[in-house]
Amino acid sequence: MQHTLGRPFRVAGVGLRGGLPAAVEVRPAPANTGRIFVVEGVSIPATVEHVVDTRLATTLGRKGARVSLVEHLCAALYAAGVDNAEIHVEGDEIPALDGSARLWGRAVRQAGLVAQGAPRRVLVLREPVEVRGDDAWARFDPADRFELDLTIAFDHPSIGTQRYAGAATGRSFFAELAWARTFGFFRDAEPLRVLGIARGVSLENTVVYDDAGIMNPEGLRAADEAVRHKALDAVGDAALLGVPVRGRFSAYRAGHALHLALLRRITESAAG
Repeated sequence: MQHTLGRPFRVAGVGLRGGLPAAVEVRPAPANTGRIFVVEGVSIPATVEHVVDTRLATTLGRKGARVSLVEHLCAALYAAGVDNAEIHVEGDEIPALDGSARLWGRAVRQAGLVAQGAPRRVLVLREPVEVRGDDAWARFDPADRFELDLTIAFDHPSIGTQRYAGAATGRSFFAELAWARTFGFFRDAEPLRVLGIARGVSLENTVVYDDAGIMNPEGLRAADEAVRHKALDAVGDAALLGVPVRGRFSAYRAGHALHLALLRRITESAAG
């Protein structure tokens, strides 16, 4: 059956892109509502059709309203089994918090889940779907559950090539992926600030790598935290299919743009 939250919860913080105060109130919603962001009175369904930007984060938009960095919250709701929720946004970003989905998961658990009187729809893949980019690819294959198999490769001694493979929802998500923080490189900081898309980045919400290693005083939460965060992002992007999916999501050096290209291919196939 479909599920919604047992009660509303509110979370506030700073936006990653603009560095401005940001807050959301996540509320229960009726069956068959889906996960919907409400920005300046405009409802924006959290679906692939409403993705308007994938630079550094996934941004949704509709009728001139936009909301950025939706993937961490969407991942937590999806993995916890929240089918229906209204996410009322103050500002145009979701709070970055500590750069992971850990605090979102905690808020969802505290709110609890309530079963609703409607069956849950599930997307079942019948054949492989794949997209490719420059030395990168993303693919969905049929499987009995939602699984991940992701590989990243960075020319940096503290990252290199890393792989994560495993289940992607329920307890597995919160134990293995939710705590992994977003990461970036110090050399990119100033150019991104000039573009106005990383003014809220700090060592409190991002793992930052310089030429010598990791700048964060506390270090990494795991040696392969980078690939686990990429897996977290993949769950948040897959949530934009709008319904749970049974399939194995595998990728090599992929990011939000390639993830969304794959999801669009799947939705086009389903519509056909």
